[in-house]
Amino acid sequence: MISFLPTNCTWWLAEAVNLAAVDYSILLIYVVFVLGIGFALKRYMKTSADFLTSGRSIPAWVTGLAFLSANLGALELVGMTASGAKYGIATCHFYWVGAIPAMIFLAVFMMPFYYGSKARSVPEYLKMRFDERTRCLNSISFAVMTMFASGISMNALAKLLHQLLGWNYDVSLWICSAIVLAYVLKGGLTSAIYTEVLQFFMIVLGFAPIVYLGLQDVGGWGHLKELLGSVAQNPAALELNTHTFQPDAWTSAWKPLLGGPSQNPMGVDLFAMLFGLGFVLSFGYWCTNFLVVQRAMAAKNMSAARRTPLIAAVPKMIFPILVILPGMIAAGLALTAKDGYRLPPKPLAAAEYAKALPAVKAAAGLNTDAAFASVSAATGMKMSPEKVAALVKDAASLDEASLKTQLQEAVVENDYDGVILSLVKKYCPPGLLGLALTGLLASFMSGMAGNVTAFNTVWTYDLYQAYIAKNKSDEHYAWMGRAITVVGILLSIACAYLVSRWSNAMDIIQLVFGFVNAPLFATFLLGMFWKRTTSHGAFFGLLGGIGTSAVFHSLSSATGNALGIKGGYLWSLMGKTLADVPSCLSFPSDMAQNFWLASFAFIACFVITLGISVVTARTKTDEELAGLVYSLTPKIVDREDSWFLRPSVIGIILLFGCVILNIIFW
Repeated sequence: MISFLPTNCTWWLAEAVNLAAVDYSILLIYVVFVLGIGFALKRYMKTSADFLTSGRSIPAWVTGLAFLSANLGALELVGMTASGAKYGIATCHFYWVGAIPAMIFLAVFMMPFYYGSKARSVPEYLKMRFDERTRCLNSISFAVMTMFASGISMNALAKLLHQLLGWNYDVSLWICSAIVLAYVLKGGLTSAIYTEVLQFFMIVLGFAPIVYLGLQDVGGWGHLKELLGSVAQNPAALELNTHTFQPDAWTSAWKPLLGGPSQNPMGVDLFAMLFGLGFVLSFGYWCTNFLVVQRAMAAKNMSAARRTPLIAAVPKMIFPILVILPGMIAAGLALTAKDGYRLPPKPLAAAEYAKALPAVKAAAGLNTDAAFASVSAATGMKMSPEKVAALVKDAASLDEASLKTQLQEAVVENDYDGVILSLVKKYCPPGLLGLALTGLLASFMSGMAGNVTAFNTVWTYDLYQAYIAKNKSDEHYAWMGRAITVVGILLSIACAYLVSRWSNAMDIIQLVFGFVNAPLFATFLLGMFWKRTTSHGAFFGLLGGIGTSAVFHSLSSATGNALGIKGGYLWSLMGKTLADVPSCLSFPSDMAQNFWLASFAFIACFVITLGISVVTARTKTDEELAGLVYSLTPKIVDREDSWFLRPSVIGIILLFGCVILNIIFW
């Protein structure tokens, strides 16, 4: 048994939690149940379609929850909680602006094309609508994206088990990957989907107690708003921002945004939010990303496929309570420093200790300012001048372990990704800890499984069958689907090791979404709704959109970032500094930079595709495009359903709910 109240401010880094028997029991039951699903479904996996596409046999409520759960990986849970602390309730725009409208559009307008065309994947639809070039380009870019996303999920899980429980990183990574491999290899996509339904409920059960206990700890929503009002007026106290804001900056979704980039912690304006996130990134992700679309395509009929995103949209609308509110609670709690709590600092790695410890010892003969500059430069992080001065003064009398502890305590730069971990340690006693850990385990494993099942389908059908081994038997493709699943797991592990050494992996994967999904949505939008769009226009437009992303990223930068991998590297290559970057290419935050990058990528792809299509001959006749283009496809009528169950009606109701939530938190 352990005490969950900290005795120092680095308790979440220095102490591993000891699991009780009940915690191990919960984890074990979950793992056994997940593996049981895979083995139970093995006997139904007779063809490649059964393994890779579920044979289009799953009911809507299952595919709906799986549609949502497949998106609840490390990027969702860890990233949204982190953003809740950093940006406040404005993070809800990723749901109410950046998800629900796009999910409704997918259900009402796009699923009839995906499902009705009998395409087995999103790239295969591109082949049917355009040509093999466009299909191949999307297949390769999607495969790379899914492996990085899968690797990030597993890296986050292995780090969590290492930091929280003290388990070996490598052992944790390989064992968890083996569990995912076992149930996907046995039951294919069907196993992944049914497991994702279980994982959805485990995520809710694991996170709900943390939200409840956290709200109780800060005195309820009303008192939390007061605390966050103080945070907004002095965010520098928590190293959240260097600017001051109006008191409602962390608790109002729209008013700070209307004031401009300088009036909200996210640093975005209305156009970037509505066009960059609300249209380009959201529609690009939810409408073209095969990871989520695959769940809807596995439904048993057209009606079920169209309802899949709508069913997912209902819990998605209120999910900010579980994933964003904890981050806001952490910011309010850190302001009070109750029980010694603070936002977790960035942990120093072994390489940083190796540079910093000699710098601390060498700083003994320097004045205070010079000593601070030397130690701070060695760590590469924001440090507390007072704590660094005290450390330098006492360095001669401290052993190496004490030096490391005090050096870590002197770090003031926040590790936002560690927020959810710090809350788990603070609020979860035995039993509840096992439930919370199972919820986190479920989220990260669902992220990996979702990406791997999408990867094996795209590889088998869109790359292997299309270009490497044509006209083989169905048994051969079923074998390849299983073989590439093993390869996908190994590639995910390799990516996990890569991003574990890359401090800004989360920013990079968000950039990948901007590079891949933003221009792709322009291709789909024109291809589905304008029959004049040609294959030449689609291919070169997609290339142009990706190229525009690369150029924009190489020239733009965000406040606080050095020129380099996060942007502006072209200026660095030309020998320029941050001061030389034009103001129109300098953004208040990484988020603003990403929104504008996505906007320019979409516009470039749209304009290039449009222009080339106008001057080139059509490559498909109306007969060939029937069922692939809106104007050439018979309208679907749900005669068998009550009017209030029709996708368009449900979509209007969901949009109305979104409007209500935006008004409540205006």
